[in-house]
Amino acid sequence: MNWQSVAFDWNQARAFLATVEEGSLSAAARALGLTQPTLGRQVAALEENLGILLFERVGKSLVLTPSGLDLLDHVRAMCDAASRISLTASGRSQTIEGQVRITASDVMSAHILPPAVERLREIAPLLEIDVVAANDIRDLQLREADIAIRHVRPDQPDLIARHVRDATAHFYASKSYLDRFGRPDSFDALADHAFVGFGDNDRMIERLNAFGLSLTHDNFRLGSESGVVAWEMARRGLGIIVMSDEVAANTPDIERVLPDMEPFIFPIWLTTHRELRTSRRIRLVFDLLADFLTKSAGASVS
Repeated sequence: MNWQSVAFDWNQARAFLATVEEGSLSAAARALGLTQPTLGRQVAALEENLGILLFERVGKSLVLTPSGLDLLDHVRAMCDAASRISLTASGRSQTIEGQVRITASDVMSAHILPPAVERLREIAPLLEIDVVAANDIRDLQLREADIAIRHVRPDQPDLIARHVRDATAHFYASKSYLDRFGRPDSFDALADHAFVGFGDNDRMIERLNAFGLSLTHDNFRLGSESGVVAWEMARRGLGIIVMSDEVAANTPDIERVLPDMEPFIFPIWLTTHRELRTSRRIRLVFDLLADFLTKSAGASVS
């Protein structure tokens, strides 16, 4: 091993990877619990030590350079190794036991989380995982759950929140519905179609019309409080629905409506109580979910 050839430290590599995955220096700093200037200095030090430019600023955004892109897979491999070292040093993940309650929407619980739970079973088989599928916001401070996956940032001071990523959604319908009623080619054309709602239809109509649609309650004659039930209705050809691209990509016979439209964007926040973050089992599950939800961004199809 040529030790003199290693010209950077792990903190610099971690700062680079966090900036890529969080999308900005400020978001990466929040995720790592650092100030933005500190994180920026770590990225700059990595560039100086390696003698390459990792990011270019385009407007307000940071864009990976070809050199940064070449480095990315290697740094991700380092991160995976560091995670395994942490688990080993903490006393072997297989010895971590006890219950962890994770709350998320019913759609995320049914369609997104199962692979993460499977991974948890592999690395910590003594854990008891209880997935609380609920579309309301459970109170972590009252211990209704240990970890929450939410689409809004919590404002309680005793909660730790990490913005995992922004997800996207579009209009979807079954091929059978579109074959029968036609494929709309504009927002105006959507007003002639049936929609399947879930949750509060008044709020959904208000939000969709804010994007330039002209929908009314006549468009929403079917719906459910359950997103899973509403998705099944849409899958069976009962109407158009707004759904996560990640969920739709894994559903056969579903077609994106208005495929060229800009996506709806919604954040994904991972949250736990500050005191619970010191628990080995909560920390293990929190960190695995953060990694899983970040990497699952590549699973959606544009």
